Amino acid sequence: MKRLLIAVLFALAYSQAAHSFEPFKIQDIRVEGIQRTEAGTIFGYLPVKVGDDMTPEKATASVKLLFGTGFFKDVQVEQDGNVLVVIVQERPAISAIDVRGSKEFDKKKLLEIFRAVGLQEGRIFDQSILERAKQDLKNQYISRGKYAVDVQTTVNPLERNRVGINFNIVEGAVAKIRAVNIVGNRVFRDKDLLDLMVLRTPGAMTWYTRNDQYSRQKLAADLETLRSFYLNQGYLEFTIDSTQVALSPDKKDVFITVNVSEGQKYTVTDVKLAGDLLVPEAELRALFRLNPGEVFNREKLTETSKLISDRLGNDGYAFAQVNPVPEIDRVKRQVSFTMFVDPGRRVYVRRINVAGNTTTRDEVVRREFRQMEGAWYSQEKLNRSKVRVDRLGYFSEVNLETPAVQGVPDQVDVNMTVKERPTGSISLGAGVSSIERLILSANISQQNAFGTGNALSLGIQTGRINRVINLSYTNPYWTDDGISRGFDFYSRRFNPSVLRLATYATNTDGAGIRFGIPVSELDTINMGLSVESTDIEIFSATPKRFRDFVNQYGSVNLGIIGTLGFSRDGRDNTITPTSGPFQRVQTEVAVPGGDLRYYRLTYTGQRYWPIGRTSTLQIGATVGYANGYSGNPLPFYKNFYAGGVNSVRGFFTFGIGPRDEFGLAIGANKQLLGNVEYYFPFPGADKDRSLRLSWFVDAGMVDTTYNFAELRYSTGVSLNWFSPVGPLKLSFGIPLKKEPTDRLQRIQFTLGTIF
Repeated sequence: MKRLLIAVLFALAYSQAAHSFEPFKIQDIRVEGIQRTEAGTIFGYLPVKVGDDMTPEKATASVKLLFGTGFFKDVQVEQDGNVLVVIVQERPAISAIDVRGSKEFDKKKLLEIFRAVGLQEGRIFDQSILERAKQDLKNQYISRGKYAVDVQTTVNPLERNRVGINFNIVEGAVAKIRAVNIVGNRVFRDKDLLDLMVLRTPGAMTWYTRNDQYSRQKLAADLETLRSFYLNQGYLEFTIDSTQVALSPDKKDVFITVNVSEGQKYTVTDVKLAGDLLVPEAELRALFRLNPGEVFNREKLTETSKLISDRLGNDGYAFAQVNPVPEIDRVKRQVSFTMFVDPGRRVYVRRINVAGNTTTRDEVVRREFRQMEGAWYSQEKLNRSKVRVDRLGYFSEVNLETPAVQGVPDQVDVNMTVKERPTGSISLGAGVSSIERLILSANISQQNAFGTGNALSLGIQTGRINRVINLSYTNPYWTDDGISRGFDFYSRRFNPSVLRLATYATNTDGAGIRFGIPVSELDTINMGLSVESTDIEIFSATPKRFRDFVNQYGSVNLGIIGTLGFSRDGRDNTITPTSGPFQRVQTEVAVPGGDLRYYRLTYTGQRYWPIGRTSTLQIGATVGYANGYSGNPLPFYKNFYAGGVNSVRGFFTFGIGPRDEFGLAIGANKQLLGNVEYYFPFPGADKDRSLRLSWFVDAGMVDTTYNFAELRYSTGVSLNWFSPVGPLKLSFGIPLKKEPTDRLQRIQFTLGTIF
């Protein structure tokens, strides 16, 4: 009825604007009232021209078409003899748009919002578009939690039929979540359930995370988290009955209420297999994560389905489906499952597509793939391909999709989408001590130079002890089968005597070449050869055995150093690993042809375990042993030392180990280091891995024997934050076991800038 009334009103308006007259032949057309619009524009919209017969119907159609342009707010058609007169009143044009009172958004952002709905300088003014722009602007503020925002608009007439539009904004305060209430829970406490949720009341870090501001998306995620928690605890029939979000009258406070029904806890009595298995049942049963006698756990059930599906996927069955069907006994609170297996059709990969790599070349990504085009689909190879691309460190996100090829039942495409991260860095490091003052270091590196995957770095460290200049280049795919080759050029000035840490100084200049040979997906053999010249400076207080070495071998030593190592890297990510092992064995030998005869052996092992959804436990150890051979001693400047940010935090570099009669460090040929570190989210930062805390326990010693009684221990906390100005790492270490001769440094930090 309403639409009919509007149609009648429009028809009346058009008929009144087209004054009634007898039909006549048009000898001329005259336009009146135009200021900006060209007469030719009006002629182009009119359905008649000179020489046509003009009728009341054509007059009505003419008015309708001109109104439809949106240029005019009034149109009339009249007759002056045999002349058709078109009288228009133009809508004003927008001369300027001014925004006042906006602090949350800059003017450029707001003008983009207005432009999206058609409100823009130079366009025809339309009140309905202005109202729409006003509402869109309010929605932008509401999305930022400012529900009390007030937007007033003023339209000011200007000369030459123009208008100026003013937006006056009173933003108001951000509405905060004042309470989150869960109703109906009896098994778990409110506090335990609220800790699972991202949305929360204001806290120490909510200024950064904004988790105290209501978000529909975050609430939906929190509800799913609650549902998953209950289902993983055995509450098979848990439901969320309703959710209410209320705003206070002053629009400053948000109250969230979640009503739940917990139901009963269920125990699993049986898990069976059915359908077309294709794989021996015993092999599939070995993949079960949910077994009879256990409390129901949806996560384990889902993992079981996925493992079976992935196993079939390794044989090319990309669309295998495993559907668990429950049989519930509510009286006994028991449930059994039948896993129905449908392998579907066996398929192969038609094409692999890579997207999102605007800088990195396609070949850099493709050479990490283990799934080949034209081969049978393999879930295991796809998973491995994703891990390898992720471990490059060039991308912040790596996603894989395998859509079916339309019209072909046995083919899929593999689409990898990546999001590039800055791979270059300018890092600064600093250490502060009341004795050693300030030590600075800088490093410029590009791990993905020009998108080739090659690494290039220049490092400079200056301090009262060390001055190091190092230039390195690495091509990870020197050969097509993954053999890497790198070059190093370095100059090191080491003078611990200035801080009375030791009584000698060395200047070393060298160059070397190195290779990495992959022997499996996880294992790599590393080898290299370098030539270096070391100039030794001794002093009056230098220990006798150091002097004896210089007297026997001279103050300048030429060393030809060969290295051979083996590493196994099973970590899921090289930057922020959460699971997997890492091991490395390294041998350094001074080979014949130089002045030195020595070897150094080091072993480093690390293991990461995920703890819950957001935390990680890491345990690591390093063992070092060095000695001379063929009757030659180990050069004293090749000794091991301990203490510092990379070994035992809370102790200064060279702060641990044997000392001479003057109390200065002399190092030793044996080293033990150990570390336990627990990474967890910063309070209030939840799952944001760019801001994490860790609690650590470090241990270490250097001596001529592996004497565990000489181990020093420390504990403390470390903050890791990818801040807007670059990665920040701040450690505070407290020595638990120390000796009077040890030198301490409790605070250690590094700060860098990424590009």
